[in-house]
Amino acid sequence: MRSQIDTAVTQSDYLELTDLWEASVRATHHFLQEEDIRYFRPLILNQYLQAVELACARDVQNRIIGFIGIAAGKIEMLFLHPDYRGKGIGKMLVQYAVEECNAKQVDVNEQNIQAVTFYQHMGFHIIGRTEQDSMGKPYPILHMERNKV
Repeated sequence: MRSQIDTAVTQSDYLELTDLWEASVRATHHFLQEEDIRYFRPLILNQYLQAVELACARDVQNRIIGFIGIAAGKIEMLFLHPDYRGKGIGKMLVQYAVEECNAKQVDVNEQNIQAVTFYQHMGFHIIGRTEQDSMGKPYPILHMERNKV
C-alpha cells in the first residue's frame, strides 16, 4: 500500500472513483435502497466528482483505494474501498483535507454511525441536523464542524 496522497485525479479516473463509491456505499450505507444507489451513481459520475477538488490514495498496483472531495472548506465526500477500511486511509485523506485544503465542515448521514464516530474521532462535532438529505430524501443529515485545536 502506498501512503501518499495523489492530487492528480482526472476525469479519466471518474469511472474507477464511481465504482469505488458504489462498493463503499454498499458496505457502509445499509439504510439506502437499491433504487437510491442507482439514482446517485450517474450523479456521482457525471456531476458530483467534477464539482469538488479530488484527492485519492492508491495501492501498489496504482488502483484507487480511497478518495476525498472538498469544496469551499467542506468535505463533500469520503469513500474507501471496503478492503481498506480501518487501515488509516480515511484518516490520511481527512488530515490532507484539513491541513492542505482548510476543510472545517462535513455533512454525514445520521444512520452511518461508523462515519459519525470516525469524524468525531477526527475532531469534528455536531453543530446541526436536518431531517432530509440535500435531494429531499428521508435520510437525516448531521452537520459537523472541526473543533478548534
